[in-house]
Amino acid sequence: MNKIKSSIVINRSAQEVFNFTIDPQNTPKWVESVVVEETNETPPKLGTIYKNRDAQGNWREFEITAFDEGVMFEMTKANDNNHVVYTFVPITDNQCKLEYKVWSEGELHNTFTPEILETILRDLKAFIEGQ
Repeated sequence: MNKIKSSIVINRSAQEVFNFTIDPQNTPKWVESVVVEETNETPPKLGTIYKNRDAQGNWREFEITAFDEGVMFEMTKANDNNHVVYTFVPITDNQCKLEYKVWSEGELHNTFTPEILETILRDLKAFIEGQ
């Protein structure tokens, strides 16, 4: 199994960060490679399908395969077996640690590198704390 893990402390509550990251309209604000993201249902839950498009017009599809409201969610990429797990750990009422893990039983997609994960988390922190 291949996996990459990174984390960051964000000065917002775990629930607020959870709500922000699971909202598909917010994804382009903090993931540079995503131009648009949509889901097949709202609010998202176990089994929800996310589709996102990059600047070249390529669409990717993910399904929520694990879900615990306010605590964690896991998305699995269709036809690829790459998994992205978000875990929200409260530190205080207004601060949490976001753990971001990408794993695969096979090869990780080349969009998942330690540097990319760290950039994504830094961009998320900057955006959500700047609101």
